[in-house]
Amino acid sequence: MSDRLPVADARATWAELGAEVRRMPGTATATALVAVAAAACGLVAPWVLGGMVDDIIAGAPIDRVWWAVGVVAVAALVGGALTAAGSVLVARLGETVLARVRERVLDRALHVPSSTVERAGTGDLLARVGSDVSVVTNAITTTGPDMIAAMLTVTLTTGGLFALDWRLGLAGLVAAPVYVYALRWYLPRSAPFYARERAANAARTQAMVGPLRGLDTVHAYRWEKEHLDRISACSQQTVDLTLTVFRLFTRFASWINRAEFAGLSAVLVVGWFLVRADLATVGAVTAAALYFHRLFNPLGLIVLEFDMVQQAGASLARLVGVSSLPPPPVVAAPPTPADTGIEVRDLRHRYDGGPPVLRGVSLRIAPGERVALVGASGAGKTTLAGLATGLLTPASGSVLLGGVALESLGAAEVRGRIGLISQEVHVFSGTLLDDVTLARPSATEDEATAALDLVGALEWARALPDGLRTQVGEGAHQLTAAQAQQLALARLVLMDPDVAVLDEATAEAGSAGARDLDRAADAATAGRTTLIVAHRLSQAARADRVVVLDHGEVVEVGRHEELIASGGRYAELWRSWSGGRQPRGTRPMG
Repeated sequence: MSDRLPVADARATWAELGAEVRRMPGTATATALVAVAAAACGLVAPWVLGGMVDDIIAGAPIDRVWWAVGVVAVAALVGGALTAAGSVLVARLGETVLARVRERVLDRALHVPSSTVERAGTGDLLARVGSDVSVVTNAITTTGPDMIAAMLTVTLTTGGLFALDWRLGLAGLVAAPVYVYALRWYLPRSAPFYARERAANAARTQAMVGPLRGLDTVHAYRWEKEHLDRISACSQQTVDLTLTVFRLFTRFASWINRAEFAGLSAVLVVGWFLVRADLATVGAVTAAALYFHRLFNPLGLIVLEFDMVQQAGASLARLVGVSSLPPPPVVAAPPTPADTGIEVRDLRHRYDGGPPVLRGVSLRIAPGERVALVGASGAGKTTLAGLATGLLTPASGSVLLGGVALESLGAAEVRGRIGLISQEVHVFSGTLLDDVTLARPSATEDEATAALDLVGALEWARALPDGLRTQVGEGAHQLTAAQAQQLALARLVLMDPDVAVLDEATAEAGSAGARDLDRAADAATAGRTTLIVAHRLSQAARADRVVVLDHGEVVEVGRHEELIASGGRYAELWRSWSGGRQPRGTRPMG
């Protein structure tokens, strides 16, 4: 089974588009009528010019010529206006459909389990919500209206050709087998390459995003060349696929030219015999030749823009693949936990068939108790925190909240009862007030202010240029790492969950405000059942209990003083971290 996020097949993609279009019946009907009318206006000129040829041959008065010119001019003006209106309607319809698909993609992406995203790679997801959306948007706003107009023109012009004379229409169909052969040759060969091209683009995005997110690590280990080589290899793969598709497209275009030559030649030759046998007029043959020649531009547009259509189709299939993911299951009447205690029973976990990360971990955190999780890097602390919050599904074992298994509560209920703050906190674009109230949009400004005050952030928040209404985030006022962590803690206060899990959420160890962050975390979690993945052992020293993990197993459990006195693994970690000093807020030993 592929680790990548799903890609919808053609049937599912068209079904998704059809369902969205049917949600806008008025706009869809108006778009179709205007587009057909605009294409029909283009049939007027060849028909009138053919009649004018017959009039001139018959010696008709000059007034007939001026009348024909007037009709052609009016048809051109009306056709131009309808074409412009049709382009607007097509873009409006397409943009609305794309917006709804994009919203559903984002909704599903936010609910995709983090383990799934990690296996697929964040580059795959970013490419879908970024470059794939851009490709489809460009196709809708630029290529889409032209393609629809071209296809309608081909259809109506072919009908007009048969309306002039069925024999001339059949002559024009000489080109059809060549067109069919070209399409049957090109489509099966090119479509897989477009899908591979989009996948290669996702791999290139992943290769770029990874080192950018870990830039300090890349610099520290001097891995710049390795990552640049990887990016170059991914880029070369994309270029190779693009060139392959272009070679296929060039051969396809040559067959289209042959089809045009065969069709126009057949119309002229058959027209010559019909005129000679007095079965058709010169004007009718002229109109037929103009009709067939009029197919060159729309067919050429369809051919030239087919690359864009194929790319848009591949990108749309990737979007629909994500939007079609099943929503998280909703438990209709979830059971009510007996209390706010957390219990993990015999948890075992590994990632993608790798070595075990957790080996039979069992732990109970009493309601209101604060437990610190410590251990060396790779001991399994973050994995245990992810399992405790329901973000990860254990390979075996269970996690219970108040005696109720998390899967019985449902994802939505778990999110409302268990709050997680990770080390990688994010400041979203908008006002500081909006950023705080993301946790509870119904919160008032007074409640947000109180939350900021509780975690010690109100002073610096009010000192911002516009106070709580200062624009923060990307392209606006930048918060420090410590301020961003205080902001995340304020969100936790507003969210008011039963259980708080802090995964190194105050790990700004090198900052002057480290002690302030510890106090903020204590205030935000006061009275809550709390699991702290401790980056600094001063956090563990103030906890009710300390749990020591080593190679995925619980090796020690107890209070800070007890574990120091026992001289075990925790005591070794403490001596290494503190140099033997006693943290504030704990009783001296002995």
